[in-house]
Amino acid sequence: MKIAVLKERRFDETRVAATPESVKKLIGLKHTVAIEAGAGVSAGIRDEDYTAAGATVGSAADVLNGADIVFKVRAPDAAELATYPKGAALLGLLDPYSAKAEAAAYAAAGVTAVAMEFVPRITRAQSMDVLSSQANLAGYRAVIEGSQLYGRALPMMMTAAGTVAAAKVFVMGAGVAGLQAIATARRLGGVVSATDVRPAAKEQVASLGAKFIAVEDEEFKAAETAAGYAKAMSPEYQAKQAELVAAHIAKQDIVVTTALIPGRPAPVLVTEAMVKSMRPGSVVVDLAVTQGGNCPASKPDSVVDVNGVKVIGFTNLPGRIAADASALYARNLLALLPLLTAENAAFGPKWDDEIVKAAVLTKDGQVVHPALTT
Repeated sequence: MKIAVLKERRFDETRVAATPESVKKLIGLKHTVAIEAGAGVSAGIRDEDYTAAGATVGSAADVLNGADIVFKVRAPDAAELATYPKGAALLGLLDPYSAKAEAAAYAAAGVTAVAMEFVPRITRAQSMDVLSSQANLAGYRAVIEGSQLYGRALPMMMTAAGTVAAAKVFVMGAGVAGLQAIATARRLGGVVSATDVRPAAKEQVASLGAKFIAVEDEEFKAAETAAGYAKAMSPEYQAKQAELVAAHIAKQDIVVTTALIPGRPAPVLVTEAMVKSMRPGSVVVDLAVTQGGNCPASKPDSVVDVNGVKVIGFTNLPGRIAADASALYARNLLALLPLLTAENAAFGPKWDDEIVKAAVLTKDGQVVHPALTT
């Protein structure tokens, strides 16, 4: 197969869908790889690095000519999609929950679209799990961004002039991003606490040395789906949890919110009243801002000041560590590729495979994913 890797065209996207490491492995699998010139610059990868790995580097038109698969980080716009060869496959983060119109466009263009977000979270698909690989980095970076804007030190410091108290860090949501945020804040010396509506999270939080904060009633004990996602909680539970959290947040220096429900608006966890209860100089980092935010004060790609408390709403935290984020993303794509490849290295998806079924949005000119056809 010929695999085309294009430059990302969204203004805030610094990642790239292939690295020299993944290019070498793709070529070792008997594929050819073509990279658009400049595709890796923002991730610290030069064109000559790709050439040395065995790829060809050229214009977008040259790269797409005869391509069987297009590797992207983010979904193409209409102008870019119009340049794709009919019959090609597209692998990327396609924002599928809100992409009915885009899916129809992929189908009309004859493109087989594969949404990496829909790769199921099952054991055999762990190496393909883009959401987890990128969430790990987002959780890490959230604490780094928060500590950079926090006006004090995170660890306790004992000096001849006196003692600097450790910062208190509260992480809301103990999924992949939240657990990494907890671990990072602990490594930096903060006093860390965390909350989550999933009972299994309590043990995970404790294993990282953080204190667990939650209303542990009967609803809490049943608040996790079979797939491991958090369920939407009742208004009554949310009120009780909000009361507990409000008292806790008032004492915190950095709050990181990570709560997301797939395909639905993010739940509000930190109200503006809670933000105003924090002391000036404190920071809230909202990882859910792209789905409406866990904090109403957060704004996409902005730092909002609320009575001296800074609320961060960066929408692409993994992109702020572009080299590592690109490396992990490229490995996720590489791990999925065998399920889309025939024995002769031609494009030949295993259509009956549960992973392929879950991730394919369009096929043979039709939108086929149930989430987009109902």
